[in-house]
Amino acid sequence: MRDSLPRHFPARARIAVLTCEPVGVLDYLAPEGGVRQGQLVLVPLGPRRVLGLVWGEGAGDFDLAKLRPVTRVIEAEPFAPGFLDFLIRAADYTLTPPPLMLRMATRAPDLDQPPAARRVIVPAGDPPQRMTEARQRVLQVMADHGGASFAASELAHLAGVGTSVVKGLVAQGALAEIEAPRDAPYPHLDPARPGKPLAEDQQAAADALRAAVGAGGYGTTLLRGVTGSGKTEVYLEAVAECLRAGRQALVLLPEIALSTEFLDRVEARFGARPGEWHSGITRTERRRLWHIAGRGEVGLVVGARSALFLPFRDLGLIVVDEEHDASYKQEDVVYYSARDMAVLRASIAGAQVVLASATPSLESWVNAASGKYARLDLRARYGEAELPDMAAVDLRAEDMPSGRWISPTLAQAVEARIVRGEQALLFLNRRGFAPVTICRACGEQIGCHQCDARMVEHRFQNRLVCHQCGETRPIPEACPSCGVEGKLAPIGPGVERIAEEVAARFPDAKATVLSSDLFQSARALKETIAELAHGRTDIIIGTQIVAKGHNFPRLTLVGVIDADLGLQGADLRAAERSFQLMRQVAGRAGRQSGQAPGLALLQTHQPDHPVIRAILSGEDEAFWDAEAAARQAAGMPPFGRLAGIILSHPDLGVVSDFARLLAAHAAPLRAAAAELWGPAPAPIARIRGRHRMRMLIRAPRQAPLQAAIADWLAPHKPPGNLRLAVDIDPQSFF
Repeated sequence: MRDSLPRHFPARARIAVLTCEPVGVLDYLAPEGGVRQGQLVLVPLGPRRVLGLVWGEGAGDFDLAKLRPVTRVIEAEPFAPGFLDFLIRAADYTLTPPPLMLRMATRAPDLDQPPAARRVIVPAGDPPQRMTEARQRVLQVMADHGGASFAASELAHLAGVGTSVVKGLVAQGALAEIEAPRDAPYPHLDPARPGKPLAEDQQAAADALRAAVGAGGYGTTLLRGVTGSGKTEVYLEAVAECLRAGRQALVLLPEIALSTEFLDRVEARFGARPGEWHSGITRTERRRLWHIAGRGEVGLVVGARSALFLPFRDLGLIVVDEEHDASYKQEDVVYYSARDMAVLRASIAGAQVVLASATPSLESWVNAASGKYARLDLRARYGEAELPDMAAVDLRAEDMPSGRWISPTLAQAVEARIVRGEQALLFLNRRGFAPVTICRACGEQIGCHQCDARMVEHRFQNRLVCHQCGETRPIPEACPSCGVEGKLAPIGPGVERIAEEVAARFPDAKATVLSSDLFQSARALKETIAELAHGRTDIIIGTQIVAKGHNFPRLTLVGVIDADLGLQGADLRAAERSFQLMRQVAGRAGRQSGQAPGLALLQTHQPDHPVIRAILSGEDEAFWDAEAAARQAAGMPPFGRLAGIILSHPDLGVVSDFARLLAAHAAPLRAAAAELWGPAPAPIARIRGRHRMRMLIRAPRQAPLQAAIADWLAPHKPPGNLRLAVDIDPQSFF
């Protein structure tokens, strides 16, 4: 569905402008020459000039002479009517104020600046004969970004060098500085280039997706394939069909560290680099891609969840890779699920959605089972690669000395891989050295000053870190409570502690810890992952970041240090998430065709736990059937609806009083057949000095939940400095 031309308002017409400020929609006079609906404008607001969006016809009934005119029209394509509809409906669904939704759609710098030429650095010739480490980093940044252009200062910053290094490469002829348009179009992607040969089931799935995209109109397909089955090559065929139709495609990835390998595959398939949208790109590239997407001059964008709010001119396909991943849920300022918003945006744009995963979310599985989504399955690994064998290591039967976390059984398997020149991965979803530091003299557990959370020891950095607010301080010599020295002890393992044990047990092996907190930049993390993929380490020790789509050809053993970790607590999705995470991390083993068979060992004290049994048996459908039945019996998502209310304030009394006030006036919720649970202190009751209360609303699937919540909250104005957040379909309950 291609959008019609936005409505035009003539000069001096009364128009409604949605600003990015809390005041929302205000009436102004259209400028000379008129303006179109969806056009970005600068408007006066008191003494300031603020960004706004032409929303429609003005609704005020006061004297036209009192209206202030629009200051200036931003030189950008007007938002398409379908995109405006998406912003309205996304705001209504998430109960987000429209000004905040507009901010989501204008998260690019210098949008009010007119396009102009700028001096940029581009590849020019062969590397210089005299190569230094600094020069190599600059050239590597250029290669990583597919020959994209940068200002000299931006390129130097990305490479971590001074601008003199960049200028030296220009003088040597390896790079050149040229005048270029500020918002130049992206290189053309050629959909006619042949992709990789596909296996029979891949070909069938690709044909089905191509047919759906080619037919036009909305539809959602769950592409479920075992790890290593080649889901990416299948949905790239759908991207090719979208490009052939002259429409735009968006691929969402859950982790920025995945982008380099993926972008290489896209370039090999289509002959050019796509547009990128994530926190790691420069301000200049963000501005450029925002404008180019609005003009329809970029065929494919690969991005993080916020790429959904780019002003695409004609979006024909959205792929949500690893659709089950929790990072698709934003839980700050605007609470939304990128997976769900992708389906909403596609339904408005007349586009196809592909939800790809080896371990789909229960919501997507149920939608596919009910026929709401189509479903395609890839049941075998690509080529000659086979799925890994899986077994539990019963820790109750292992001889585990105190302070050791790698069982003898797992240690023997690691040693065997080292001898054969293969890689082993030890997985523990816990950053740092130890999650708790306790004083053996007084029993004090060192906590954060600003949060009700224990500080995590990060021994590699010699710091204690709060994983809630980021507060950090040196590891003390004496207990902060009783002052006794030499009695502080770390309790429990993190990946750094496993690395210490690996160094002692396998002194001749090279080990690398892969944890997001150990890397200063996304580029450094990407470089390390590339080294691991080239086999330049024997043992990988990693958190959940290793589970997200990486391909390590020499990796034949995965050892899960604590398979019971995610099964603890009362989280609604604990079983589902544990199943997904362990399946994903186990799938890193034995992915290469012709490689030795992979093996995954799960260390557990509960080998008979239903989740552990489901992982080992490979009976995924039985697991989802049982999980769905339990949720349905409890009236929980996806068979019922939940909404979270999070209140916070520096004063506990203020937040408690307001929470009780809301609970006492919950008649609108009851009228919608919804139940209100709480208020109660949040599991982490204080973060960054703010006390937190939570309420949970449960309602039947068809209940008008958003309208009921809006009616409930409307009469009650929060006290000053009290924050109230509404989380529709919450994923976290902290």
